Amino acid sequence: MNDEELDELRSSLTPHESSGGVTTYRNTVAIACPACEKPFDDLVVCENDYNSLELSKMLDLCVTTHDGDVLLFTHKQ
Repeated sequence: MNDEELDELRSSLTPHESSGGVTTYRNTVAIACPACEKPFDDLVVCENDYNSLELSKMLDLCVTTHDGDVLLFTHKQ
């Protein structure tokens, strides 16, 4: 994913939460996941070398990277 694609994606999502090197965006407009092409629920951007995520529900994940950040696209089951 290049800079332009990520900027366009972020501008279409709703910022939700940011703390400890993890930023979450909500997909409120049913944008397609770049990996599987199905709408995703949230974009989770992990900006640090190590991050811990506590998941409260079962999720399918699609993953990519951008400039050293890990991008997780969540799909609720």
